[in-house]
Amino acid sequence: MTENEISYKIRGAIFKVYNALGPGLLESAYEAVLAYELNKQGLEVKTQVPLPLIYEEVKLDVGYRIDILVEDKVVIEIKSVEAISEVHHKQVITYLKLSELKLGLLVNFNCEDIQKSIYRKVNKL
Repeated sequence: MTENEISYKIRGAIFKVYNALGPGLLESAYEAVLAYELNKQGLEVKTQVPLPLIYEEVKLDVGYRIDILVEDKVVIEIKSVEAISEVHHKQVITYLKLSELKLGLLVNFNCEDIQKSIYRKVNKL
């Protein structure tokens, strides 16, 4: 499956989770339910994936974690905040660079319109 095909399934799952739960829960709740929903669709899902920082050939575990990694290809960063800020967008781009993956989705579940709260980020490798 390509990143675009995976991302299409992820978006469908995000809509399903949002419509069932609505806004206002903790990020961990959305993460657990979204991972469950993606697993139900037969996708390989990992949560809280450690992401090391490599500096001068030294691998450092500094606490970075990918919220959800789907099919070892697509990063999902989940937020439940009043407003997405520029640092959230930069976080996803940085995770893509560190992981050398191409596609990430930033989603804020604490919103009125989930369609406007899913941001697609591409690593230009």
